[in-house]
Amino acid sequence: MVVVNAPSDDPPAGDPPVEGAPAENPPPVGAPAAPAPDDKDWTWVLEAACPDCGYAASAVRADDLAGAIAQATLPWSAVLARPDAGVRPSPAVWSPLEYGCHVRDVCRLFDTRTRLILDEDDPVFTNWDQDATAVEDRYWAQDPTVVAAELATASATLAATYAAVPPDAWERPGRRSDGSAFTTASLGRYLLHDLVHHLADVDA
Repeated sequence: MVVVNAPSDDPPAGDPPVEGAPAENPPPVGAPAAPAPDDKDWTWVLEAACPDCGYAASAVRADDLAGAIAQATLPWSAVLARPDAGVRPSPAVWSPLEYGCHVRDVCRLFDTRTRLILDEDDPVFTNWDQDATAVEDRYWAQDPTVVAAELATASATLAATYAAVPPDAWERPGRRSDGSAFTTASLGRYLLHDLVHHLADVDA
């Protein structure tokens, strides 16, 4: 979720808030406007095409996920080399730099989750608050050149993980902390939507 008080919201790769979670900490001094938390469940993109970015999970073969991940993250080196990569298009909309930080962390997170599915029996994923991470890690203040290199490494690692999935492991299960169930294949299709959607957010 990256847009505040806008007609449409960006899809989070983070998890729905946990009931009874502690109140948010105040933002650090100098932090830009924080997005409003998004509590929608975006797993519907596994069943229907996204009307905003056109992504259709049903059209992606499991065997094609590794290449699709690589393709969807390739444009970021050029995006983060823009002179205005750190400039927000409006006060409550993430800059390309902040989106890049998010995509890097999505790649890292989903590589961990995919490996859990492959290594454990029906694991429950640790909850991730993407909005808190953006503030705590000061996405807006990170170096675009460093982020570009880190994103390239994270996406290559994620793509390699999917390239190495054995044919009989695509239906191995795993669960999010809210109970949403995934398989190796559906988790890959779910995360790929996030990568594709954010390219549209930065006009790439």
